[in-house]
Amino acid sequence: MMMNNVESIFAAKLLEVKAIKLQPANPFTWASGWKSPFYCDNRKTLSFPGLRSFVKVELTRLVMEQFPEAEGVAGVATGAIAQGALVADALALPFAYVRSKPKDHGMANLIEGELKPGMKVVVVEDLISTGGSSLKAVEALREAGCEVVGMVASYTYGFPVAEEAFKAAGVKLVTLTNYEAVVAEALKTGYIKEQDIPTLHEWRKDPANWDGLGIRD
Repeated sequence: MMMNNVESIFAAKLLEVKAIKLQPANPFTWASGWKSPFYCDNRKTLSFPGLRSFVKVELTRLVMEQFPEAEGVAGVATGAIAQGALVADALALPFAYVRSKPKDHGMANLIEGELKPGMKVVVVEDLISTGGSSLKAVEALREAGCEVVGMVASYTYGFPVAEEAFKAAGVKLVTLTNYEAVVAEALKTGYIKEQDIPTLHEWRKDPANWDGLGIRD
């Protein structure tokens, strides 16, 4: 797979600020309970002004190139609220965000802000793992009468389960960087070793059932 410049540059930046951590021999446990040699927290990019601007500019560029018909921007709570607002501001478009579940008081809104029915909306997400929460946001927007033209995100693990889910939902996804670019960059800089690669690939093939036990003798 050919990497484009932005994929490699952004992968390097994420590794540099430790927004991405790779620990093949000492796996993390995700909130879902999955074991993983890989951890990504794009929210860290918000704390570095130069990197925050880079994300804003590049996500905005993706929207302009891929979804120029967008009339509104929706961020997925909570990770992509800030990125979504930055992109909407750069494009001078209305912004709203989509909660994972309705709040338990007031109007019990799932969508915070105002996006009118019939509006063409691009969704901003920070990270795609299984795609479940991202596509729930798409569903909420469609139920509100919006036309979701596509989604942009900072990073995707590229899990087969996510690719199938996006295809089934009819949502075009475009990301700034991805698993392949991060692994290539991590290898290039000596963050991981050549012998770590099979472990990472094994995990990505079936992350729900990977336990990491095979790598610790």
